[in-house]
Amino acid sequence: MASRDIIFSTKRHFIQNQASLIAAHLKEAFDYLSIEDEERVAAVVSQLEVTGGIHIIITDNEGNIIYDPSGISKQENFHFHYIEAALKENDMENDVFFSEFSGGAFTSTAFTPIMSQGEAIGVVCVHEKDIDQGSLLLEMQYTIRNISIVVAIFSIVVVTLIIWSVMRNVTSIMNAVKSVREGEYSYTIDMSGNDELTLLGDEFNSLTGKLRETDELRRRFVADASHELKTPLATIRLLSDSILQNENIEPETVQEFIGDIGMEAERLSRTTGKLMTLTRLDSQIDDELIGIDMKEAVLDTIRMLKPLAATNNVSLRSQLDEDASIRATKDSVHHIIFNLIENAIKYNQPDCSVFVRLEKKGNLVILSVRDRGVGVPDEDLPYIFDRFYRVDKARSRDAGGSGLGLAIVKDTVRDLGGSVTAGKRKNGGMTFTVTFALYEEDTSD
Repeated sequence: MASRDIIFSTKRHFIQNQASLIAAHLKEAFDYLSIEDEERVAAVVSQLEVTGGIHIIITDNEGNIIYDPSGISKQENFHFHYIEAALKENDMENDVFFSEFSGGAFTSTAFTPIMSQGEAIGVVCVHEKDIDQGSLLLEMQYTIRNISIVVAIFSIVVVTLIIWSVMRNVTSIMNAVKSVREGEYSYTIDMSGNDELTLLGDEFNSLTGKLRETDELRRRFVADASHELKTPLATIRLLSDSILQNENIEPETVQEFIGDIGMEAERLSRTTGKLMTLTRLDSQIDDELIGIDMKEAVLDTIRMLKPLAATNNVSLRSQLDEDASIRATKDSVHHIIFNLIENAIKYNQPDCSVFVRLEKKGNLVILSVRDRGVGVPDEDLPYIFDRFYRVDKARSRDAGGSGLGLAIVKDTVRDLGGSVTAGKRKNGGMTFTVTFALYEEDTSD
């Protein structure tokens, strides 16, 4: 029975994969299926690398046969009721599978709905009759009986080896815990095997690796933060010393130096403000989450950034869906929207536009910000959400960037249970996409 179940399981996986593959390609090729589509369906199926030995049947959403070159559906024992069941399932992950072993052969059939825009437009039926596997099963059962005798002889030896291996791994783990407790974070456990203790050892090594990585990240963060703060401070000190040490300095020069000091102080203020925001996020200081109307928040932010867009000769366009609310705080939503749009404006090309799209799709709220800037090189894409990371260091500093805006976006979105991605546009520029769960206020008493 166990051997047969193994083959049943293998068949199920294989047949369902074949059916899902065909359904996926038909979904891409058709929005609706009918009898008139027989030739087009046959063309799509012929292009697929379908393993030999299986028969394919395709129906429309009413169960009418569109494609059946082998004529399997004309047999008296064909299970038409499974087609109806697959159409009712309305979910490719819950397709219908039927398998039996009879007469020395395995007969397996999978019925998978073809989904298009949330509706079942038809069913893919994949049928296979495997005599070779039936013979293999009988041989396997005979072999298993012989092996069982051998296994019984060596059972005592195997148990002894297992106990020895377990005790050795337990001792290694105990020694490792003792070493880490004493402060040796570089200690690792070297184990072999696939048992639970080996997995525990791997997790222990992963934990110590994370500890080392965290220490390194903290040291690098302190160094980067010190550098970011040191640069404007050094400039302020240099300019102020120049004013104090030069008694005959011209009033115009003094005014210029004071203006430069103000700009550096503003940069210093922005950097420290963003550092405080990141510190607050790292400390997981939770404010009360409320329902936030994303359309209103986007419009408020666009109004705030219009002067910056005008200065950079960039236009702001938007397309915003109604009733797209999320569970968040006003400050967190402001950080996300402001940083994304501000970046799109600063790094956009002159005379181009920034497009902000807010969509409500099912139970999701999707915010995307697109620009026509120079984009980001492929090698830099994995790191653009890292703290203090700049694609073009000199250009980012000139534009007032601290390398913290996208890090704030990532951490804020993560804390709100959402996700953020960045991708290059085909014709140049970038698209940043943030996805949240839709928040619907409970109006029941």
